[in-house]
Parts: sequence; structure tokens; C-alpha cells
Amino acid sequence: MNIFKRARIRYLLHRHAIPHNLWLEVTEQLTLLNGLTAVEKAHLRELTTLFLHEKAFSSVQGLELNQAMCLNIAVQACLPVLGLGLGCLAGWTEIIVYPSAFRVIRDSMDAVGVIHHEDQALAGESWLRGPIVLSWEDIERDRVSLHEGHNVIIHEIAHKLDMLNGSANGFPPLHYDMDIAQWSSSLETAYQALVKRIEHHHHPGLSEYAATSPAEFFAVMSEYFFCAPELLYNQFTDVYGQFTRYYRQDLLQRMRGFSG
Repeated sequence: MNIFKRARIRYLLHRHAIPHNLWLEVTEQLTLLNGLTAVEKAHLRELTTLFLHEKAFSSVQGLELNQAMCLNIAVQACLPVLGLGLGCLAGWTEIIVYPSAFRVIRDSMDAVGVIHHEDQALAGESWLRGPIVLSWEDIERDRVSLHEGHNVIIHEIAHKLDMLNGSANGFPPLHYDMDIAQWSSSLETAYQALVKRIEHHHHPGLSEYAATSPAEFFAVMSEYFFCAPELLYNQFTDVYGQFTRYYRQDLLQRMRGFSG
């Protein structure tokens, strides 16, 4: 990082500093942050400050966003890139927040050319080079139900990371020290195992939505990695290992330190 960029970042961090009371008010309610060291929390606060400066928040259907709500979203969005850097979330600027699940109606073509009409209620959506769309009701539900391993913000951020090298396919750009073959083998084996469990009507142990596609598998497993790492580790140890290398965070170690 050159001297001019560092100076600009220092300026932004000072000019747009998050009020201390507001930071505590929001972060102390997020059990997702349990176990972070003081250094990690300080880094997360810096990333969050820059994220809030770079992104435009808007609400629809009568929802009124306040500072605490925007900060809540920003903190959770920055947690997955704590070891990656905010550059991974560049190339898009808008976050749209609905009061609750929103309906999406569209036509899509499958692999054999058949058009399917879809009418879905979604908690979140990510567009390639476009906005992230979120349901505030689901954000709040995730905050109080961390043990379930759901987090719509992390899910959509995972899609954004996945799309850094094109359309989401469960294969984000890997670090130079990661083995592509190991990543592919670990995630594909786990994905197919989950699909087979569901096909044979066995309890999958994890969200069935993860079996929708490799892209959704990556996003849903990212939710478990940050919200229920022990469950992910017990179900798919190799995937957990790949995620510690990709996200450059070890959630089990963090949580053991917190509980210890």
C-alpha cells in the first residue's frame, strides 16, 4: 500500500469514525463476534468504518434505516473479510433493505433449455456487479438464533466473494498458497454427500438449501463456518479446513478461546 493510500485511509477513519457508544451498542448484541481478540476487533472496526463510507444503504416498503441498523449490517458484512481485506467487496456499492422477505418473480433457463417460471420469497439476494438485497426481519432473526447456523448477510457476502471471478459457482478466487485440486475435491465430495443424503431421505444434518447448487453450498457452508463451526467441522471436516485457509480465520479456535 503506497503512502497516499495509507494517508487517505487514515483520513477516512478519522473523518468517519463510528461513535464509541454506537459501536458498543451494536457489537455487544452480536454473539457472532465472540472470541475476537482486541486486535481483531480494532481491525473489524476499521473495515466497518470504510465499508459504511463506501456503500450506500437504502430501504423500501416503508422501512426506516437508522445508524445502528446500518452498522449492524456493515459489521456482519465485514466479518468474513477480516482476513481478506475490504478490496474483496469492491465493485459494487448498494445495499437495499426490505422490512421482511421479498418476492422475486423471474424466468430462468435450465441446462437443457427449459424455461422455468420462478416466484420466490427471499431473505437475501446478491447481484453480479450489483447490489445486495436483504430482509431486516431475517437479519434480526439470525442475530438471536446464532446456534441455527443461519446468517443472511454472511450468505450474501459469500456470494459476492464467489462472484469475484465471474458468476457464482462455489469456486471463489483462491489464495496462491491454496491447492485448487484439494478445494475442488473437498467441496465436491461434501456437496455430493449432502445431495445423496437428501435423495435417500436421510436427515442431512445441515440445511437442505445447500444442496441446491455448488454456489449455494459454498454460501450456506460459509454461514455454518461463522455461526456454527463445530457443526460444519463434525459434518464436513475437510470443508472446514479449506474454509480456514480461504477466510484466514479459525472459528473453532476462536470459540474455544472464548469459552475457555
